[in-house]
Formats: sequence, structure tokens, C-alpha cells
Amino acid sequence: MDIIHSVYCLAGAYILGSIPTSLWVGKAFYGIDIREHGSGNAGASNTFRVLGAKAGVPVFLVDVAKGWFALTLASYSGFKPSTEYFALFQLVLGLFAFLGHVFPVFANFKGGKGVATLTGVGMAIHPFATIFAVGIFLITFLLSGYVSVGSLVAAIAFPILVNFSFGHTTLSIAAFSFSVAIMIILSHRKNIKRLREGEEHRFTFGKSK
Repeated sequence: MDIIHSVYCLAGAYILGSIPTSLWVGKAFYGIDIREHGSGNAGASNTFRVLGAKAGVPVFLVDVAKGWFALTLASYSGFKPSTEYFALFQLVLGLFAFLGHVFPVFANFKGGKGVATLTGVGMAIHPFATIFAVGIFLITFLLSGYVSVGSLVAAIAFPILVNFSFGHTTLSIAAFSFSVAIMIILSHRKNIKRLREGEEHRFTFGKSK
């Protein structure tokens, strides 16, 4: 293992995650700070809510890509591919990308919930479980009308899918799947409070400004 290269990889994953896609798209093409509208969240769902699908789709795809590409940095770490240490380091890179999205250095550490970025990480690590989790999100969202409820239910379902629905998995991936659920729940603390108090707003698609 090359410690210096590994540190560079971790920094790179955090910087990738820190790219504030929704903020830059909102300011560059619509002249607004997305954090001052809708839910106040700098993520794909609020971009859909405020600016519509024309802005929301590319923001979501880029945020997913951030998680995916963060894991590719493991190739420069010095860990040998196809080893448990390599796989574990990929998961750590995914965590750093998530932290970058939630606390982006390029946006005064005020970012999004990290759902899209973790989706990208999940697609790289366990695509089948991730696809099913996305399906659960969509069904829950359509039935409830709340993005937060869909995200929470999908996050809780993810470790169940990974560990009980798709056969044998490694210890590191099993631990990662539970970490995803915990991270999503923690990043949705305010949403959970609003849901309990009946103050969470149902999702409505915005129109491009």
C-alpha cells in the first residue's frame, strides 16, 4: 500500500463528492441559488422541485456519477485489485464522496442529502441490490408523495437486499450496506422531524425558470 497515493485518492473522492452540481446549474443557467428555494436542499430532488426535469435529470446523473467515479480512484491507491483490502478501500472512497456531497468544500459545506451519490456508489458495488432499492424508492415515493419517505424506505431496504436477497456477499459489502442505511437516516434527520410533526411538504415538480 502506498500511503501517500491512498491519501490523494481519499482527497480526490471528497473533492468529487464536493462538486455542487445543483448549485452550479442553478446559478449558471437560472441565476438562482437552489438552496434559497424549495426545501433549501442542494440536491437533485430539490432541483426537480424548483427547476423541473430539464435541470433535475442532469443534476441527478452527475451526482450519481460522482459516487461511481470516486470508486475508480482505488486503482491508484496501491492496493491490489480483486483483494478484500481493495474492495474495502473502495467503500471508504464511497464514504468520502458522500461526505463531500453533504459537506461540499466548494459550497461552504452546505450540500445535499447524498442519496444520488450513494446510489452511484451502490451501482458500482452491488448493482442488482441498488436497482431494486431504486425501484422501492420510486414505488414508495409515488404512493406517499414524499421524496424523504422514499429515500428512507429504500435505504432501510438496501442492507436487507444485499444480505438476504442476492446470495453470498463479503463482510465489507455487508457492513457498507448497513452504513448506507445509517448515513441516509442521519442526513434526513430534519425530514424525519418534519414527518413526525406533519410539516413535511409533498413533492411537486417545478417548472424550469
